[in-house]
Amino acid sequence: MKGFILPTISLFLCAGLSAQPNYDYSTIQRERLGRGVVCVRDNDSVAISWRFLSTDGTSTTFNVYADGKKLNAEPLISSTFFKHSAKDKTTKYSVVPVIDGKETKEGKADYTLFKESSKPYISIPLNRPADVQIDGRMCQYSANDASVGDVDGDGEYEIILKWDCMGHDNSHEGVTGNVLLDCYKLNGKQLWRIDLGRNIRAGAHYTQFMVFDFDGDGKAELMTKTADGTKDGKGNYIGDKDANYVTNGFIDKSIDGKGTTRKQRISGRILSGPEYLTVFNGETGAAMKTVDYIPSRGNIAAWGDSYGNRVDRFLACVAYLDGKHPSAVFCRGYYTRTVIAAWDWDGKELTSRWVFDSERTDSINRITNPNALPYSGQGNHNLRVGDVDGDGCDEITYGSMAINNDGTGLYTTGMGHGDALHLMAFYPDSTTLQLWDVHENKRDGSDFRDARTGRIIFQIKSDIDVGRGMAADIDPTNPGLEMWSSSQRGYFDVNGNHHNTSTFIPQNSAVWWDGDKLRELLDRETITKFNWNTSRCEILKNFRDEGCAFNNSSKMNPCLSADIIGDWREEVIVRTRDSKELRVYTTTIPTSYRFHSFMEDIPYRISVATENVGYNQPPEPSFYFGVTNNE
Repeated sequence: MKGFILPTISLFLCAGLSAQPNYDYSTIQRERLGRGVVCVRDNDSVAISWRFLSTDGTSTTFNVYADGKKLNAEPLISSTFFKHSAKDKTTKYSVVPVIDGKETKEGKADYTLFKESSKPYISIPLNRPADVQIDGRMCQYSANDASVGDVDGDGEYEIILKWDCMGHDNSHEGVTGNVLLDCYKLNGKQLWRIDLGRNIRAGAHYTQFMVFDFDGDGKAELMTKTADGTKDGKGNYIGDKDANYVTNGFIDKSIDGKGTTRKQRISGRILSGPEYLTVFNGETGAAMKTVDYIPSRGNIAAWGDSYGNRVDRFLACVAYLDGKHPSAVFCRGYYTRTVIAAWDWDGKELTSRWVFDSERTDSINRITNPNALPYSGQGNHNLRVGDVDGDGCDEITYGSMAINNDGTGLYTTGMGHGDALHLMAFYPDSTTLQLWDVHENKRDGSDFRDARTGRIIFQIKSDIDVGRGMAADIDPTNPGLEMWSSSQRGYFDVNGNHHNTSTFIPQNSAVWWDGDKLRELLDRETITKFNWNTSRCEILKNFRDEGCAFNNSSKMNPCLSADIIGDWREEVIVRTRDSKELRVYTTTIPTSYRFHSFMEDIPYRISVATENVGYNQPPEPSFYFGVTNNE
């Protein structure tokens, strides 16, 4: 086999297989993950799955026990998945590594499956907030985006869940309920609740929350934008708890840029008052440090309008800007001016690393080169992070532009704003990373480009708003990944050839779910498999039929999808329609492949952290993962 698709060898730690990204995994700060054993019932069987870690030798095998009785005749090496025919009874399952023919306690892990756990998912009862009255109407809170982090240092992930009530898009006026953040263990225990208060508006573009171990103490922190009245997980307030900056009125809105105006209602917007950035203790929810948010609003109209829409377009991410330690990056603006601020947390102080301002960069560029393409107005509703130039440090791809790890501009294509962005190795033998980007400007359509230089490999022009786009290996008959968007049926291969289909392929997200290396499609409360013989999608899983719902209107994303437990395949975290329960679905389909956990790949782990940002995008690894020519 070519590239990284080797059943018992690390996908991303094998020296010499890829020139980029070029992280030094011997020194870079990473999570210390446990075995991640999970057991769920599948009719008359129990599906048992666990992590194959980068610390496991390639010859490491495993034995599986149920209440002390070994289940496998020979040690398991081809996959980290096992099915056990079992009745509904409480059973303690154990996974034991075998090294050189001998079992070892190091890396052994247990999972107790209770008799009452009769479903093919982990059930987490939610503490749904009480209904609130807003503008004379009762509003019911809904579980929204989620993230994961090991907040207590036990090697397993906890779930941080955002609650929204009457959330609004920035372009719409209206008062919202307070945004809340909860932390739950996988056993259902709630650790804390943070109330961001009345001066943080609810909606997809306002609250980007980063969950990561920033200071290297083995426990994840939470960082997010806060304001006066934010209450931490210990009940302590930030700033003036009684302050109220929520507007209720109108503002003059320019119509033609020549002095003609009309009244624009701005009720519910927060256009004044201090703005903060706070780092919270992941285990307790306590606020540990609060600083002023960079950048401040300043002149609201400078961000693209006068009524508070574009000034409150926020993005965020995690990036290893020095190649060793994760920094938190919080941003403002993408339609016009863009400011990106990098922060470092050492456990005591929150320090500004650098600030990128597109207006300043554009001014300097115009002096040295009047024809230079702009960095302003190039941002997406999301962003991607990875070492695109092979220097061992992360760069930030911010839509149609990229920012170097030192906070300077790397390149800009000038193609402007878009809704979807995908960063991976698209070729089986790729030593570099590529990007698939879609645009809203009814001109540039979609572009496939080199992630380091911005060089366009091919472009699909379009005179419509291309609002969605995806990239994944869904057809094994083509080399590399496939790309598609909402501008046409079918998909493109890496050579730019168009393969037509009778229907549109789902465009919102994707997930590794069944047992092969092709990726499945995750959209509109279903998992579907593209059938390359019939050019149609076939349903593998329908969450809607099980009483679940996805989030964020037309974006239709689950709370989270990521490889958080079990083997290399991904879990889907969804809410029930009444938001009284969170369900962690893990696949029960056997696989004959064994790979290291995707969460040990830096760009994949970062893209899980940024999945809640703006318009949710699926997590993606730094290496090629798919079918190769000789399979």
